[in-house]
Amino acid sequence: MRAIGIHEPGTPDALQVIDLPQPAVAEGEVRIRVHAAAVNPTDTLLRSGQRNLSRQPRPLVPGMDVAGILEEIGPGTETPLRVGDAVMAIVVPRGTHGAYAEQVVVPAESVAAAPRDTTHLEASTLPMNGLTARLALDTLGLPSGSVIAVTGAAGALGGYAVQLAKADGLTVVADAAAKDQELVAGLGADVVLPRGEGFADRVRERFPDGVDGAIDGAMLHAAVAPAVRDGGTVITIRGYDEPGERGVRFQPILVADYAREQQKLDTLRQQAENGLVNLRVAASLPKEQAPEAHRRLEAGGVRGRLVLTF
Repeated sequence: MRAIGIHEPGTPDALQVIDLPQPAVAEGEVRIRVHAAAVNPTDTLLRSGQRNLSRQPRPLVPGMDVAGILEEIGPGTETPLRVGDAVMAIVVPRGTHGAYAEQVVVPAESVAAAPRDTTHLEASTLPMNGLTARLALDTLGLPSGSVIAVTGAAGALGGYAVQLAKADGLTVVADAAAKDQELVAGLGADVVLPRGEGFADRVRERFPDGVDGAIDGAMLHAAVAPAVRDGGTVITIRGYDEPGERGVRFQPILVADYAREQQKLDTLRQQAENGLVNLRVAASLPKEQAPEAHRRLEAGGVRGRLVLTF
């Protein structure tokens, strides 16, 4: 099969088409014929060498989101899905195992039916970022009626966080650049404030006691903490967990912890079908143009997800 991988970390041009053996399917696993793989910031970190990959076999295949057709179910594997179903899955990449491939084998618990009446492109944008937002909200554990701040709200993770928080009955205050304010409001944010420096102060002007928790998709880190009430929690990505003041806690999350939460992935499918979650595709590119997709993502300003087609 064909995949997109790297032999050594580097610039986007390190990505190239490679040939790999067809993956075998064991008990508890399924094989998917991939038609679409979303491009995420974590993919660029792997490609550029910003993650410790020294012990992983080469070549390295990035990618955590796929959508396609279920082609094979491993022996003795229990799943409500059937061969021929349109599905989506989260992939935890390691070595030659990643989403940028014509076929992937994943645990059955990592797969759900694709949302009804969606394309493979659209379905591929949901698993990893949707489950990350779900994990963030579950970790906060805020009751209905609480107030949450979301930074990076115009991005894929932030957008899902806004929509899922609203579905959970939370009041959402979100950030946005001027050009993205209408987009973020359309996602359901109750209050949209200018992004960047001073965001926390502007939150306090609206909520003098501070919000009950925050999801920091923009990686503001310590700069977002003043927006949160005493003893509140800020969910962070990429491992940030420095000590906070006033009892504010920084809590990093890893979506791999939810990689086998099939019921949660299927709930995301239902929410997409019910219009509670929007699937946003910025553009699609053939797999051979993976370097261009990485260049566009790293340049910034992409709204929705770039998707590679296979």
